[in-house]
Amino acid sequence: MINLFHTFFTNPLIDSLVFLYNHVAFQDLGVAIILLTLIIRLALFPLFYKGFRNQTLLQKIQPEIEKIQQLHKHDREKQGLAMMELYRQHKVNPFSSFLIILIQLPILIGLYNVFLHPPAGLNNIFLGLVDLQSTNLLIVATATILQYFQGKLSLPKARAGQENSPSFKMARNMIFLGPLITVAVLYNLPSAIGLYWLATTIFSIGQQLYINKQLEKEDKNGTTATDNSKNS
Repeated sequence: MINLFHTFFTNPLIDSLVFLYNHVAFQDLGVAIILLTLIIRLALFPLFYKGFRNQTLLQKIQPEIEKIQQLHKHDREKQGLAMMELYRQHKVNPFSSFLIILIQLPILIGLYNVFLHPPAGLNNIFLGLVDLQSTNLLIVATATILQYFQGKLSLPKARAGQENSPSFKMARNMIFLGPLITVAVLYNLPSAIGLYWLATTIFSIGQQLYINKQLEKEDKNGTTATDNSKNS
């Protein structure tokens, strides 16, 4: 099983990293890591986009979920049917996040192995300044700050009276979970992994901005359509 994993995941990632290092990244391992991260995120963009969109929509419809839970708190069957209807109306798959994690997990493990133990003979100094084999607190701090910013972007705007709801408070507190995990994971690891984490977070921020704009357009179109139907 381990040999199969190396054959289909670790070895192709190593070959890709070495190719980028020798032919594109000017023999700078840090640049090669950023390029490889970008290629993987672009290849998995539809998957990540769907997951991020579902997560954002779930947070957005949380007040409606709470209403259903309260309305049918004594009837689990009606509650489940109402929840499925709500998900259908908003085109949300509540299980997509778990599926996406399962799909990308082998790739993440492979990348972790590659960046933790990069091939011998490569220049480990990023831009002539950062030793990628040692922890770099600047990279850790930058990744942590950007992780917090990404969390803020994923938090839906609070509607009237929603600021004090349990779900909104929980979502607001979860913003701090990402940065805490970032510090805990990266603090004692080589900055090669920190650089990958940082590049991934920057890509995720751009993706979240794009999703937020798309959802705003959908909201405006929905509002316009509703207004037009009322006027007619």
